[in-house]
Amino acid sequence: MVFDGGKACVFDMDGVLLDTESLCKKCWRRAARDFCLKDIDEVFYKCVGQARQDTFKTLQDFFIRQKSDFDARTFYLYAVEFFKKEEALHGIPLKKGARECLERLSSEGVTLALASSTRTEVVKRQLNDAGLLKFFKTITCGDSVLHSKPDPEIYLKACASIAMKAEDCYAVEDSINGVRSAYSAGLKVIMVPDLIEPDEETVKLCKAVIPSLDEFNLSPD
Repeated sequence: MVFDGGKACVFDMDGVLLDTESLCKKCWRRAARDFCLKDIDEVFYKCVGQARQDTFKTLQDFFIRQKSDFDARTFYLYAVEFFKKEEALHGIPLKKGARECLERLSSEGVTLALASSTRTEVVKRQLNDAGLLKFFKTITCGDSVLHSKPDPEIYLKACASIAMKAEDCYAVEDSINGVRSAYSAGLKVIMVPDLIEPDEETVKLCKAVIPSLDEFNLSPD
């Protein structure tokens, strides 16, 4: 699918470039069993796209009803240990068309930036391991903003980091929180759904919803 051109494109990472979210969901489910928690999928989907501190709050608000002594940070870090073991053993797969999309946009002279709710240290490591870090002029991460997605702050900061107006940039997102963030910042949003299919309201915020990055091409040539 060809879009109307663009000088820059800001990508989310988790669920867009790297298949981290399905692995994270698996680890959360395992942790939930050990903590005797119910409805883990429901709260997981609420947290997709959020930075760590906001995830802590979402978890705490959700599970305090089930366990009066629930501690979100303890649960989260417990699940992270499972994730680290899986990552060390098997690595993190790329999403379909990710490398080819970045190569294509780079060859067309499109400036690429990243806006991820994940911490900078983790983002750099995972992108470097995947061989994708080299494509991005800047990266803006969850530990460099006060408010995570769906707040627009991270996308506004990402656009500023490449000296671009938001209206001249595309955003590529997989989550509802991410779509809301990019749209509120003024970018043209392309959604590539991962674990969560968009509702009608979310679709209206997007310039397009496409099945994979294979479909994303800014050049009319």
